[in-house]
Amino acid sequence: MGKALQHQSAEPASGGAVRHSVVTPNPAAANAEAASFAGLTALLDYLSPVDLEQVRLAYRFADEAHLGQLRNSGEPYITHPIAVAVQCAEWKLDAQALMAALLHDAMEDCSITKAELIEHFGSPVAELVDGLTKLDKLHFNTREENQAESFRKMLLAMARDVRVILIKLADRTHNMRTLSASPRAKWGRIASETLDIYAPIAHRLGLNQTYRELQDLAFCHLRPWRHAILSKAVAKARSRRRDLIHKVQAELEAAFTTFGMSVKIAGREKTLHSIYTKMDEKNLSFAQVTDIYGFRVIVPEIIDCYTALGLLHQMYKPVPGKFKDHIALGKLNGYQSLHTTLVGPSGVNVEFQMRTEAMHIVAESGVAAHWLYKVNNPQDASSAERLGSKWLQSLLDIQHETRDAAEFWDHVKVDLFPDAVYVLTPKSQVLALPRGATVVDFAYAIHSDVGDRTLGARINGEQVPLRTELRNGDVIEIDTAPVSTPNPTWLSFVRTARARSKIRHHLKTLAQAESEALGEKMLSQALRAEGIKKLPDESPEYAGIWDRLLRFSGNKTRAELLTDIGLGKRIAGIVAKRLLTLLADNGERPDALLLSRERFTAHDSISQGSVVLDGSESASVQFARCCRPIPGDSIVGYLGRGEGLMVHAHDCSVARKLLHKDSERFIGVEWSDEPMRAFETGVRVTVINGKGVLARVAAAVAASEADITHITMEDESTHEASDLRFVISVHNLAQLEVALRNLRRTPSVLKAQRAKIT
Repeated sequence: MGKALQHQSAEPASGGAVRHSVVTPNPAAANAEAASFAGLTALLDYLSPVDLEQVRLAYRFADEAHLGQLRNSGEPYITHPIAVAVQCAEWKLDAQALMAALLHDAMEDCSITKAELIEHFGSPVAELVDGLTKLDKLHFNTREENQAESFRKMLLAMARDVRVILIKLADRTHNMRTLSASPRAKWGRIASETLDIYAPIAHRLGLNQTYRELQDLAFCHLRPWRHAILSKAVAKARSRRRDLIHKVQAELEAAFTTFGMSVKIAGREKTLHSIYTKMDEKNLSFAQVTDIYGFRVIVPEIIDCYTALGLLHQMYKPVPGKFKDHIALGKLNGYQSLHTTLVGPSGVNVEFQMRTEAMHIVAESGVAAHWLYKVNNPQDASSAERLGSKWLQSLLDIQHETRDAAEFWDHVKVDLFPDAVYVLTPKSQVLALPRGATVVDFAYAIHSDVGDRTLGARINGEQVPLRTELRNGDVIEIDTAPVSTPNPTWLSFVRTARARSKIRHHLKTLAQAESEALGEKMLSQALRAEGIKKLPDESPEYAGIWDRLLRFSGNKTRAELLTDIGLGKRIAGIVAKRLLTLLADNGERPDALLLSRERFTAHDSISQGSVVLDGSESASVQFARCCRPIPGDSIVGYLGRGEGLMVHAHDCSVARKLLHKDSERFIGVEWSDEPMRAFETGVRVTVINGKGVLARVAAAVAASEADITHITMEDESTHEASDLRFVISVHNLAQLEVALRNLRRTPSVLKAQRAKIT
């Protein structure tokens, strides 16, 4: 995506990330310092002079755009974009991300257009700002846990670039640090949204430091009284256990020095939110929460993690069931460490985490470690081991090879969750579907009955075709009707296995039932032509005859044989002759009167009687597109091999060729006196080119109560006349004649006729 992300080899101080206190002691002073671009510049020593100048230009542009705007705290608004950029600089993000951080509110609050940003700073920066603006417009309105998870995924999916999410998290972090200056009525909503949506996203991306800070800031504003009580309790416990912590640290340092292992030991305190959550979920008092304090042991190599674990288990007794190996079994977000809980001095449980320096960077900064940590030689196996994370290593390899931010983010998203789109029902429930999924996929995802009865759909309030592909954030409504059934054409555009299998199952069940009924009708008629009045039933009297007939045909059941006849896999006349022989062996003889009557009335080119069609047939009977027959036309039926019955007009040239080549597969067909539906046929209209001609032609068709289902026209705008080809839906030949008569009377129409292949 445009300019490549910058890899910078910068060794972060104290374990790879700058720490923030949970509650800023003096927000006004911090904001005032943040308003100074000089404070940001001090963190940008990893940028080239050219990139630094670009960031400076973005600052000037943002400063001018926000001129006169104030935050709730009374500070100039520019303090917020700079604070967001400072957080991004701590993650060592590239110049484009820093520029987007400075400009992230310009489109929303200052009426700056995307075109202006492209003109001043280029398309990549404008795309980042546009992505942030779109995320700001999404509002989460339910607290259900599964909905929160889906909403988080939707946010991640909508971001085309990981930098959009990182800037958004930096933006939310600063907003939470300064939330106390906002009206108290907003605290609950913003804090809840942070706790449910943004903190878990930070955790998902491995940004553990940001994750902990967002949790505690949200807890502070969501439950201020409980936060204050817990804060005091932790401060008292800290002072009481200071000697214990110092004693453990001294013992650890002595033990590792004696063993000759170089380590860094740092204390770790459980966050107030995690303490409160544990108390709430397990119904504990504060005194019963024993793992408030812990230690991180940073070692040189992976093998040293396990060595350190052995030393610790020799010093203190481990608590059973409290050991976790997140190195051998790393988490999805790249986090790796050994965890163990030991019984320390005075019987107090203390948690220890063993990790390498590279693991610590990943643990604190997750995806942001992509910029914080650079592998000098991605091909070197030892370098890969030093990183301690195959997931992160693969991301670094991609960035090293392609320097494409979009590809990098795609790889991240593949590992975080399947490639998907996240859409909403009218009640704001979020559904995840594969990318490319359509309205029909959505309908079947809700319920198979909804999918089977789908008639139409609306996306974001607008009527759309059923083949419309879904996009992230779409709100979809499905219209259903009891008479609606799945259409075979749906199989050409559905994406989900569920929808495809449900449609196929419905069509297969329908086709088998219809084909079996059609096959029974055809075999009965073929048998009448041989002088037998009716088809033998399944009574014990005829069981032996059916067994021998099935052995002859190779079918397993009577239903399967009849279905094969209906699909054209078996010729009804041949099966009827064999059945006649079997009946004769059983003592039944043809009726001479019936035999002579059937032969006298049979069509000379048709050997199997007639099938009556009323339009209710769907899967087993098809109407040829070459001639598009409608009630009133003289018709013939061709029994294709395994394709069911194809109905042609009697004078169709395609049907004549088939009759000459394969006459035994033709059967007699005729229309019912009262067809149950309309049928499609073709019409060609020659018109004089001019304004409004198409509208007048469509109105003439509508006046005959016919429906236009398809229209094609050639590009003949330079000619005086053009041919319009319609497919219209009519109930019979008489209605078609009315439509043609209306068309011929329409001004600008030179000729109107039925379009058929003859």
